[in-house]
Amino acid sequence: MTARPTTTDDDRIARAARRVFEDRRAKRAIADLPADIRPRDLAQAYRVQDRLLALYLARGHGPVAGWKIALTTPVMQQLVGLDHPCAGAILADAVHHEMAELDAADYASLGVESEIAVRLDRDLAAGGAPYDRDNVADAVDACMAAIEIIDTRHADFGQGLGAGVLIADDAMNHGCVIGPVVADWRRLDLATLAGRMTIDGQVVGEGVGGDALGHPLAALAWLANHLVERGRMLKAGDIVLTGSLVATKMLEPGNQMATVIDGLGTATVRVR
Repeated sequence: MTARPTTTDDDRIARAARRVFEDRRAKRAIADLPADIRPRDLAQAYRVQDRLLALYLARGHGPVAGWKIALTTPVMQQLVGLDHPCAGAILADAVHHEMAELDAADYASLGVESEIAVRLDRDLAAGGAPYDRDNVADAVDACMAAIEIIDTRHADFGQGLGAGVLIADDAMNHGCVIGPVVADWRRLDLATLAGRMTIDGQVVGEGVGGDALGHPLAALAWLANHLVERGRMLKAGDIVLTGSLVATKMLEPGNQMATVIDGLGTATVRVR
């Protein structure tokens, strides 16, 4: 009798990435992956994310222009069964500056988050790890108000979807809008900066910079260490979204949404 060929982890991860890639393109609802390709742990989920990014890059998207940090509050971490944040990549062709016009038809369920973004002017390589809030500050050359664009694809993480699904799907990132560059950000106390999300001129959420892991630079340090552990690193020129100051809001055609951060300015999305 001929033995069945063994499915390796690499095969499973490649198949999982292809499934996520096709589901994203078809705007199918986020669901748990089939058991035969489901990541067995978070390390495998990040390997699926890496393969997903490679599929996008092979089709002319990108390069990677930065990173997002998700699950920066205890309530969101508990929802997916984690006690720490997770990360996703942002591709260059999905980065908008100051204002973006989006077509609702391009998304299954278009969501937005209001964040403080930072831009780096040097690498945060393995040799400098472990990183903390103080030593990452020297690598930040600018801060900006920002909007993260996500496609939740009708996911319901309260119904048993775990962190592995979120990570494999690149933490649902579909781009960002970066507000005006503020180079003299050191005059500001990032932790106490007040931020607001407005939709059609009405305030729908408020927060402060410290709502994301206590300080935007603490979030940046977490990401720098996380990427080093994965054999990657933050690079000069990267943009980092440090975590949402308010709960995710969903948009519909005709909506205009803005992130307004005191001292950093405004980023805007209009939906067609």
